[in-house]
Amino acid sequence: MPPRPSKNLDQALLAAGRELFPKRGCAGLAVREVAEAAGVNLGMFHYHFGSREAFLRAVLQQMYEAMYADLTFEGGRDADPVANLRAAVRFIGRFVRRNRPFIARLMADVVSRDPVALEFARANMPRHLGLVHALVVQGQKAGRIKPLAPAQAIGLLAGATAFPILFAGGVAESGVLGEAGGRELHDLLLSDEAIDARIELALSALLVARKPAPGPRARRATRKPRGRP
Repeated sequence: MPPRPSKNLDQALLAAGRELFPKRGCAGLAVREVAEAAGVNLGMFHYHFGSREAFLRAVLQQMYEAMYADLTFEGGRDADPVANLRAAVRFIGRFVRRNRPFIARLMADVVSRDPVALEFARANMPRHLGLVHALVVQGQKAGRIKPLAPAQAIGLLAGATAFPILFAGGVAESGVLGEAGGRELHDLLLSDEAIDARIELALSALLVARKPAPGPRARRATRKPRGRP
């Protein structure tokens, strides 16, 4: 029996697929181009994946599973539900920024109703949205987050993180603002400081205001005089 081909070949093909996907999308990603980029012959491509559609599913799922594992960790590292929610949303913001071209292309494929993209989104979007939903509900049960519909809270947090990153990244990449304008846009919307500031603004709208502790004068006023019932 001939030896099985090295497993490194399938990883090389997947890496090439991740690199090409933002430019080609689901519809434009060609098997031959992927194989050439990976330095792998077509026979090995079909040996490992069988079809272009199966390969696309593997490319999308590999990226998602790595993201979801880290998101799950960030969302469960602390006993405080608000701290967990903050950590999870911060992670999502940085993930979207780091992978913006890939995510933007995937969203475009979903909007255009590409079958592979739609299948992937239907199977996976409920997973990370469900995790954030659970963190919001935990915060509400702890009396820390206002009792509004969790979907509204998720929308507010997404509006503070993913959407500005996708928009600003696309504008900066287009070059319409020039080099200086692109740097300024990055500082204002895409830097760690900018992302975290928007997250804190969104959380401030969601959190229940804590009553300030009474000052010394207020505490003295509430004490009962000694010797009186």
